[in-house]
Amino acid sequence: MIYDAIVIGGGHNGLVCAFYLAKAGLKTCVLEARSIVGGAAVTEEFAPGFRNSTASYTVSLLQPKVIADMALHDHGLRMVHRPAANFMPLPDGRHLIAHNDTAQTQAEFAKFSRKDAERLPAYGDALEKIADVLRTFALKAPPQPGGGIPSMIAALGQGRTAANLSREAQRDLIELFTKSAAEFLDGWFESDPVRALFGFDAVVGNHASPYTPGSAYVLLHHIFGEVNGRRGAWGHAIGGMGAITQAMARACEGASVTIRTESPVARILTDQGRASAVELESGETIAAKIVAANLGPTPLFQKLCDPADLPADFRARIARYKTGSGTFRMNVALSELPRFTALPEPGAHMSAGIIMAPSLDYMDRAFDDSKTLGWSRQPIVEMLIPSTLDDSLAPPGAHVASLFCQQFAPVLPGGRSWDDAREAAADTVIATVETYAPGFKASIVARQIHSPLDLERKFGLAGGDIFHGRMSLDQLWAARPVLGHGDYRSPIPGLYMCGSGTHPGGGVTGAPGHNAAHAILRDRSMLGRLVGKRRHA
Repeated sequence: MIYDAIVIGGGHNGLVCAFYLAKAGLKTCVLEARSIVGGAAVTEEFAPGFRNSTASYTVSLLQPKVIADMALHDHGLRMVHRPAANFMPLPDGRHLIAHNDTAQTQAEFAKFSRKDAERLPAYGDALEKIADVLRTFALKAPPQPGGGIPSMIAALGQGRTAANLSREAQRDLIELFTKSAAEFLDGWFESDPVRALFGFDAVVGNHASPYTPGSAYVLLHHIFGEVNGRRGAWGHAIGGMGAITQAMARACEGASVTIRTESPVARILTDQGRASAVELESGETIAAKIVAANLGPTPLFQKLCDPADLPADFRARIARYKTGSGTFRMNVALSELPRFTALPEPGAHMSAGIIMAPSLDYMDRAFDDSKTLGWSRQPIVEMLIPSTLDDSLAPPGAHVASLFCQQFAPVLPGGRSWDDAREAAADTVIATVETYAPGFKASIVARQIHSPLDLERKFGLAGGDIFHGRMSLDQLWAARPVLGHGDYRSPIPGLYMCGSGTHPGGGVTGAPGHNAAHAILRDRSMLGRLVGKRRHA
């Protein structure tokens, strides 16, 4: 069978791309290697009666336009807010809670610094102004050098948006793109817990220290989302992150998309230099006029493409493309809720993001450990307990917790394998949580472990990179993944990129899938007009 378009990879961006193509009338097929669509945004049972989001674990960045266009709420998606944003227990028994209300959060900050409490509103306003710019850019293809008049117009428009910022906001923007998170936060706040609360976002999915230049941008990347219309909020999808992608799959099926699971692609075939078909690992060949790949740039161009089809300079730059987010992901089934020494009784804080990383220096030491030892002796851990908001995930009285752990080297030093080190690293994570919540270890009924290598094998994430590539200045916007191909078009005509290795980057946003589909449709429209002119010539 010949399709108009094939989408490789049934993760959320692949489903979004397929939906828009099918709605435009293209006969579209999604090919997914696993037995379930969703990519890293899936919900799976990992112990009898216990289900949880396997990799992606919380929602905020999903684009409202994508939600509306795909009518995801009509397809069963329901999202709820966290009753509190973050809870940070501290080793000395104190704690810090970031509430959804600024005044309440200021009262928490004042326990550590009145100056920090006073500065919070101005800090929030400063970042929100820049986040507004990111929201404007998220659903627009970056202008590309050599793109002609359309690219020039796009560059002028996007440049004008940034130029309309106040002088102060432009200065903040430059600092966020160039400074370390620590340096940026030091200009605003003085207390360690407050700086750590914000600085945690700078190391999420970023195998780097908060003192690494450019890490301030990652801090910003995590705040430009929204949940149910509330900007900057984080929430939970009822049924786990798989509820998002299952709703997307239903929207795709309603648009007549063919979805094939257990269909891993072995290579992309070309005819006269143009993508023309894919060959599955089974040997089956499926032809299509367009191929869109929801893979990271590294596996796409180094595994699925014939090197002879790619320019030498492009191949060299993909070989230097940086991946590896230092992420170690666990789920645990619990017989009871944890009791944190800092705040032992149940409350809204138990449904927040629970951050165990009390200072920027702690995070810096964790990164240093990962380079020399392979993982941090005291890792950065964020715990979510989604069963406090969603009783469908665990048996009555029991709970599930997501443990998102940072600063685990994608490749272990000394030639060691993650297959041999997985359990020991997981024990280190559990021991870290135990120091904040005594009895936690004894409450564990079962655990699911994904090392960086497991994330690569299971979800195709090169180096276990949850963002499909480092979110650094040299790999952002028009240079993601390579300058000249940041507009979702690969060097191979007919082959497009629709994954998080393109603008605006990682997270469950749907933006790369949306933008790639629109690039494909624009190219088809232009080709159709060109063919029409030739016929009438």
